Amino acid sequence: MPSFVKRWYPLALALLATIISAAVLTRLPERMVVHWDMDGNPNGWMPRIVGAFFSPAMMLVMWLVLRAAPSIDPRGDNFQKFYKSYDIVIAATSTLLFAMHLTLLAVGLGHHVSVAVVGPILAGALFVIMGNLLPRARPNFVYGIRTPWTLSSDRVWMRTHRVGGYAMVTAGLVMIAAALLLPSGSGIPVVIGAALIALLGPMIYSYLTWKQEMKK
Repeated sequence: MPSFVKRWYPLALALLATIISAAVLTRLPERMVVHWDMDGNPNGWMPRIVGAFFSPAMMLVMWLVLRAAPSIDPRGDNFQKFYKSYDIVIAATSTLLFAMHLTLLAVGLGHHVSVAVVGPILAGALFVIMGNLLPRARPNFVYGIRTPWTLSSDRVWMRTHRVGGYAMVTAGLVMIAAALLLPSGSGIPVVIGAALIALLGPMIYSYLTWKQEMKK
């Protein structure tokens, strides 16, 4: 995918999501389901007008913030070293939000969709993509595993992001497998546990690596 297309793809998705919501707005219920518990039972609703356009608005805001972030980052020059990967991460996140938005609309229109299966699969796929790209990130204050220890040492940053990449890919595969193989609802704790380990593990590793580096 050309760089130009990747940069504008998230905006196109946000606009497409808005158009789709407008097209089906009158067919949606007055109150839309927007949240489910671990067993897949609805436990959160929004007024139709909010539920139909909240996700597209969030997609647009996310795109604007992530596109502007490198320009205000003190280490923004480092983005030039991995901007292609950064664009893919933004595009993948936008795709996840777009897919979840379509899921909300499908449920609102009366279609049977197992959110307890779809949600973890989408999240797992995003983890796999981000995990593969994470080691390419260079020190910055916006994207990556930003702890006091990774930001204080480029070597700690690089080592932590290699480990973090493996952790995220593994967690993503576990999420997808749990959603597909475990009974509906029972896989959610596994998904949450995998995500926490993948996020917290590299943070702890960054501290231990920093301590090791300080002894040299």
